[in-house]
Amino acid sequence: MDTTDPDIVFDQHGNCNHCTNALTKIELYKRDFSEKNQKLDTLVESIKSKGKGKQYDCIIGVSGGVDSTYVAYQVKKMGLRPLAVHLDNGWNSELAVSNIEKTLKNLDIELFTFVIDWEEFKDLQLSFLKASTPDSEVPTDHAIIAILYRLAAKFNIEYILNGVNVNSESIMPLKWGYGYFDKKYIENVHDLFGNVKLDTYPRMSLYKLFYYKFLKKIKFIPFLNYIDYNKEEAMKLIQNDLGWVYYGGKHYESIYTRFFQAYILPEKFNIDKRKSHYSSLIVSGQMSRENALIELAKEKYPPNLFQEDYEYVIKKFNLTEASFKEIMHLPTKTFLDYSTNYQLFERIKDLIKKFKLKVSL
Repeated sequence: MDTTDPDIVFDQHGNCNHCTNALTKIELYKRDFSEKNQKLDTLVESIKSKGKGKQYDCIIGVSGGVDSTYVAYQVKKMGLRPLAVHLDNGWNSELAVSNIEKTLKNLDIELFTFVIDWEEFKDLQLSFLKASTPDSEVPTDHAIIAILYRLAAKFNIEYILNGVNVNSESIMPLKWGYGYFDKKYIENVHDLFGNVKLDTYPRMSLYKLFYYKFLKKIKFIPFLNYIDYNKEEAMKLIQNDLGWVYYGGKHYESIYTRFFQAYILPEKFNIDKRKSHYSSLIVSGQMSRENALIELAKEKYPPNLFQEDYEYVIKKFNLTEASFKEIMHLPTKTFLDYSTNYQLFERIKDLIKKFKLKVSL
């Protein structure tokens, strides 16, 4: 990590706040094998118990990527009965589709695919590009969360198991990607730059979040934190057992994500997300700093693939090359330039911390 993150702070030893915070997170999740296995066993038994008599006992999101595929592999191995959910936002690579099909067929897991309205979603993604913030993945991630909760409520399922984990995702600067839960931010950006009414786009309000979490008692579980998750070992396992194929980078199973992270972010915002991805692996002991620097020195985008994606993205957005370049040259901003629930979320976090402190006292 370096000063391409405007909020980074280094101590007298040259250690940054991100690594210090990440190490603290990882330490909190570290348990000896017996304790970790006990908590995992308790979780699995609870899922099975709450799911008795139901068609499914948990929901998992699938993208064709490493983390979600490994979650599917593990939950099936543990005897759970998941419903796999996939959001088709129009940007799936053929490899991602193939990985999902092979994984779920081999594991005998039923799939529900939500196909988003492309005209609505295209307008929303273009709105974020015109807003000129590095948050263009927010519309997809927000919709995924909304769909997972919606289906959990529909099937009366109390557990959503996801692939979020501290070992490979503990470092991400706030201004490199904000807003996955912030409906207000999404709607403000669209109100300012959009043209198509969002009639069917899945949204998650604070009211709905309260309803799902406290009335429906739905739990969003970072499942991979309950096991000793090693990304490289997981990749080898799903390749050997499921025929899964690597797609070249974190979240590159999506054509748009690949283009956004490997081209738009570094070219327009001077953000190379590989720095946060590799730093997360370094602090969890899964990658050396020396190897990370070697990987960072490699090209972000193979030239032939870049040209193919560049032409595809512009055409799919119905843009001309000139209009796309205009977007690329807009002054950069952050979520702080728009109406958001950020301050409200921070106050809620502070209240939760104080409440936990009072309970512990």
